[in-house]
Amino acid sequence: MKHLFVVNPKAGKGRAYEILRPLLKESVENLGIDYEVYITKSTEDLNEYCKKWAETGEKIRVYACGGDGTVYDVVNAIYGYDNVEFAVVPLGSGNDFIRIFGTREDFLNLDAQLNGTTIKIDAIKCGDRIAVNQCSMGMDAEICAKQSDFKKLPLLRGDRAYTAALAYCAFTKRENKFTITIDDNRPISGEFLFTVCGNSRYYGGGYQATPYALPDDGLLDFSIIDTLSLPGMLAKVGGYKKGKHYNWKQTLYVRGKKMTIHSDEPAALNVDGEVDIVNDSTFEILPQAFSFVVPDTSTYIQDRESGYLTNEIGLKV
Repeated sequence: MKHLFVVNPKAGKGRAYEILRPLLKESVENLGIDYEVYITKSTEDLNEYCKKWAETGEKIRVYACGGDGTVYDVVNAIYGYDNVEFAVVPLGSGNDFIRIFGTREDFLNLDAQLNGTTIKIDAIKCGDRIAVNQCSMGMDAEICAKQSDFKKLPLLRGDRAYTAALAYCAFTKRENKFTITIDDNRPISGEFLFTVCGNSRYYGGGYQATPYALPDDGLLDFSIIDTLSLPGMLAKVGGYKKGKHYNWKQTLYVRGKKMTIHSDEPAALNVDGEVDIVNDSTFEILPQAFSFVVPDTSTYIQDRESGYLTNEIGLKV
């Protein structure tokens, strides 16, 4: 198997390759693994590189070396190629996608990655784009858009940037008029704080937007929150980060395979951190879309088999 380490040079405050290099030396090189490191020049460049290898038909494993944005670029490049596995080397500021699978240390341990287990995980289709973590519309997506601006400021990384963006948008984006349809159910119309479609649990630097979602259960979790007053919303931020909002009276937390959202006014759409302005969006499950590597130091597989890590609402989180 060919192992491809695709590096975002901007990750890790510009030190991504500097961090990766000794990790490769300690494990991959010592084991004589067939590997290649590619430092990307742009999203388009990454896409072309991954597709070039995928189209050979050779069994390959692509390591997304960066943050959640690099994961997004990699999965969109390799989607549809059954000969490709993907793994993550977390060198970004948030690294939310991997949180459910293990610690950052688990994924920085390349020996654990090389000896890891490949599992099938689901994904979300949104138009012509693919997400493996979460999609959203409303204040939440507006926060995502603003978060990228705050990340450029000193001392505002990961959850701090998200929290700062949340505070900013709390004054301007709390009321969003949407018509929401889940599967073939009756449409819901009203004013919403935001709505999140989760394939997994964490985003924004550790916020549990869909606290019972699992990336391998063939279902999506939908978290729809009604408009809140500013004091009410600010009082609930801590509970939201911990995933306690699922049983609020203002929350509809349900599971399904497809969600459509219509907004009369152009609104922000977040697809794994990538933001557009749209009137309509559709989030749809793609079962077993990717082969993902879980490090052998992770307890994810054991926790799933034992039932400790479950999608049963109200049990383990």
